[in-house]
This record gives sequence, C-alpha cells and structure tokens, in this order.
Amino acid sequence: MKTEPESFGIDDLARVKIEPWTGVRNFQARNLMRDEMQVGDEVLFYHSNAHPSGVAGMARVHRTNVVDETQFDPESPYYDPKARRDAPTWICVDVSYVATLPRLVSLEELHAEPRLADMLVLRRGMRLSVQPASAAHVAVIQELSRSAAGSGAGAKPAAKAKPAAKAKPAAKAKPVAKAKPAAKAKPVAKAKAKPAKPARGTTR
Repeated sequence: MKTEPESFGIDDLARVKIEPWTGVRNFQARNLMRDEMQVGDEVLFYHSNAHPSGVAGMARVHRTNVVDETQFDPESPYYDPKARRDAPTWICVDVSYVATLPRLVSLEELHAEPRLADMLVLRRGMRLSVQPASAAHVAVIQELSRSAAGSGAGAKPAAKAKPAAKAKPAAKAKPVAKAKPAAKAKPVAKAKAKPAKPARGTTR
C-alpha cells in the first residue's frame, strides 16, 4: 500500500495505531481492498514520491468493508459529488501499525533483488496505490531490511583485495671482524738488589 510520507507516513501510523486507508480513487485498487483483503493480512507500507521511495514498514488489515468518508466531504480533495450515502462508491480498509523496518528498502534495491522479479510494484507503468504481494515477497523484503543496504542477493560482489606485496628479504649483516688478540705484555725485568753497605759508625 503506497502513501506519500509527507501526507501520511509510517511514523504517522505508529502514532495513531489504526487508520482508514481513505482517498483511493482508482476502481482496481478499490476492488482489491473491497474484495480481496481480509482481516489479518500483512501490508507492506510503501513510501512513494520520496527520496528514496521504498518499503518503510509493516501494517496489518484491521477491518474490512470500511466506507471512505472523504467521498462525502466537500472540503476533502477526495470528495466525489456522485457518491451516495445509501450506496457508497468508495470502500476501503482500516490498517493497524505493526512495525517500522530497521531501514527503508528502496525501490532500487527491490529492482536488484532476483527473488522479487515478479512483484507487481516493479513492473513498468504500474502506478496502483494498492497492489497484491505474496508472503514470499514480504519475507524477502523483511530480510533485506535487516541487512546492510546493497548486500542482498542481487548486490555486486565486492572487489577482491589485491595481495600485499611480499617484503624483500633483509640484507645479510656483514660478519663483524674478529678483534686481534692483545699483545702479550713483556715481563718486567727484576731489579737486582745490591747488598747494603754497613752504615758508618754502626756497631754490629
């Protein structure tokens, strides 16, 4: 289910908890809400005309066969002068807040994911504000929201890192020259002691 976040985004639904999905003025989208949706159905809450556009959260069908009151309000941009109270033209559903996704899954990511190739929102020219999606689609988008952007199945593999250049072997150290042995000291000549002369005047 598409909505412009400036008008009513996932944060607004988180605040009010339950909201009628009013303002749909396409018969095919109305028929999906009136005839196909059931209480308890999961809803992918999609931000359109945003930067970027993509799935922002999860909601759930809370009540079906809800009369869109904006068709009777002359002040509403969705006023339909042909609509009658006894036979309302526009029927919608109430949706309740479930969760805000860990991160928005952008339209670009949806296109890049092979498992979502058959999703209607990705078809060229598909502008319906309400579109069917399978349980498998929901599971894939929830998985993508829990991963880093660009890491899905369709993401390009990261370039392999170039191997580090091998370090050149260190130059061998030159052997240290051996020190020459110290010269032997020459023996000191022993001094010959001369016999002392007896001192004069000394008695033996």
